[in-house]
Amino acid sequence: MSQDTLFLKIVRKEIPADLVYQDDLVTAFRDINPQAPTHILVVPNHVIPTLADVTENDEQVLGRMLRVASQLAQKDGLAEDGYRVMINCRDHGGQEVYHLHLHLLGGRPLGPMLARRG
Repeated sequence: MSQDTLFLKIVRKEIPADLVYQDDLVTAFRDINPQAPTHILVVPNHVIPTLADVTENDEQVLGRMLRVASQLAQKDGLAEDGYRVMINCRDHGGQEVYHLHLHLLGGRPLGPMLARRG
């Protein structure tokens, strides 16, 4: 699996993106195919392929990802009504890019987490 992911190219500013936050640990940008009025991705600045690949050394970056998501939700006016933070893991979890990332979604009622089976 290549460590040169699409998201890493965004982090390095080799591919244009609507960046909303960047520091030494994480980068956040608006999703190009938003599923809600606010849909921001927060990624570590180094490749961690999946949540299953997280190690003890990644705890600081994971905490930063959540803190940045919370700050961006506040900045985008989502805090009062609420929002969703999601991390997909591998194929069955719906992960499309194998560079750990969280989705910050909000701006409208988001409905149930999963489609109900009949």
